[in-house]
Amino acid sequence: MAPSVSIITPCYNAAHTLPGSVESILSQVYTDWELLLVDDCSTDGTADVIREFRARDPRIRCLNLPRNGGAAKARNLGIEHARGRYIAFLDADDLWRPEKLERQIGLMRTHQWPISFTAYQKVRADGSPLSIIGVPEKVDYRGLLKTNYIGCSTAVYDSRKLGKVLMPDIRKRQDFGLWLRLLKQTSHAYGINEPYTLYRVQGDSLSANKSRTVGYNWHLYRKVEQLPLLQSLYYFFQYASRGLLRSKAPRLARWLGWLS
Repeated sequence: MAPSVSIITPCYNAAHTLPGSVESILSQVYTDWELLLVDDCSTDGTADVIREFRARDPRIRCLNLPRNGGAAKARNLGIEHARGRYIAFLDADDLWRPEKLERQIGLMRTHQWPISFTAYQKVRADGSPLSIIGVPEKVDYRGLLKTNYIGCSTAVYDSRKLGKVLMPDIRKRQDFGLWLRLLKQTSHAYGINEPYTLYRVQGDSLSANKSRTVGYNWHLYRKVEQLPLLQSLYYFFQYASRGLLRSKAPRLARWLGWLS
């Protein structure tokens, strides 16, 4: 019998962080899942870590890209091979709290939500807590263009309702592109304002450089979403200004409703 949830984890040189991420899945109260570990041609000991976990639990599957392709290709390979109704994502340096899947899948079934996401807590590499990033009750396509509230490791979508939707094949912001694709098929994604995901802040992570991130957003607006120039300028300004306030003036951002 196929599992109800397929969890996609792209892995590239993640030998040090992947064990903690997988252990957080093995600790889930909800047990009807499969984990697809997609090795993106790692050059460290990641492949050995994957083999050890695969031997330990039959719910864990291993997939390999023939050449290094980046997170979008790795996640898309996982989506293509997923057998579960619900498609979930956990990056190889993030963690889930034990009740994450039980709570999130339960709410999706009860309310017939096609997409859901949760709040998350930022933590240092050693696990010590930083800030909690809250989320709104729901967001639509245009609202998400202004602020990407959906952290990749928090998201789940229902492939029975929406089909197996792949991420755009771009090197960065591919998860944001997927949420936008999904929201073209349904009215809203629904937020759960509890920090069921722990996001490890890495100094060299792709998302750490905010100036580069807004540049990737511009590419997403113009080349992937193919928004007209004026709309792209509008949403780019909204995204940049909201992001700046959320980071530098959280009290004002919260008063404006831009931070939960």
